[in-house]
Amino acid sequence: MTKKRIGVVGLPGAWSTELLASAIEERTGFRLVIDLGKVVVELDKGRIRAGDAELTELDALIVKKVDVVYDPNSLDRIEVLRYLESQGVKCFSKPRAIYGLIDRLSCTVSLRAGGIRMPPTVITENVQEACLAVERFGAAVFKPLYSTKARGMAVIKAGMDMRTEVEAFKAAGNRTMYIQQKLDLGDRDYGVTFLGGEHLATYARVKASETWNTTIHSGGHYARHEPSPEMLDLANRAQAIFGLDFTTVDVIDTVDGPAVLEVSAFGGFRGLKEGCGLDAAALYADHVLAQLG
Repeated sequence: MTKKRIGVVGLPGAWSTELLASAIEERTGFRLVIDLGKVVVELDKGRIRAGDAELTELDALIVKKVDVVYDPNSLDRIEVLRYLESQGVKCFSKPRAIYGLIDRLSCTVSLRAGGIRMPPTVITENVQEACLAVERFGAAVFKPLYSTKARGMAVIKAGMDMRTEVEAFKAAGNRTMYIQQKLDLGDRDYGVTFLGGEHLATYARVKASETWNTTIHSGGHYARHEPSPEMLDLANRAQAIFGLDFTTVDVIDTVDGPAVLEVSAFGGFRGLKEGCGLDAAALYADHVLAQLG
């Protein structure tokens, strides 16, 4: 058993956070779950503490979650991690890699600048332009810039109520509207997972019959999937842009071939376990210990 002191940044009591903390504890005898909302940074002293734990004394941190629900304040929590990294604590994944994925628009800009195929997307603050985009697409998914598991998303179709629905979406706190063409995806999309930049496994999220999205939050379930060479190549190029230690690339099938929806800042454990029978927490813990030497 190694004596490395590795903390897990996440949500105390949450399934994936505690699973990862247990995997680290089994290998090191050390367990520390860190809620960033309770961390204190004393810049004049170069100290960062969570309760009685001095975080600068750790060998490494694994970042599983930074917030319950993402918003611009979540970016400030990444800055705390960046300062901790500057004090010599290794972070998995690196804060600079995570930072560009909290905001959906930032992720999209990086992917499109990298030549990654995505569904047709319009970004605007203008209601009239948003309506024109819906008319062009026929139906569109309006996505908050900060959200997970399809929370806050709205499907708006061209028609009489279109402008009212667009205005309601904007009034709900979405000044910048992220508008993506709603494509016919059948009953599933895919999570292509990478560990240390290498393909680990791929699972499908199969939607419940009465919903428009595939998230487990909306009643979907996981299944094993063998990606095509084209899907795997696209997902690999997408994740390589960010340099994360562990991530899931959300991919869909379209008439023009596979396309990427987003790259996850943290990746998911449950899809790998329920869909592929893999213990992602154990594999991630082994990866981190191997990197620490």
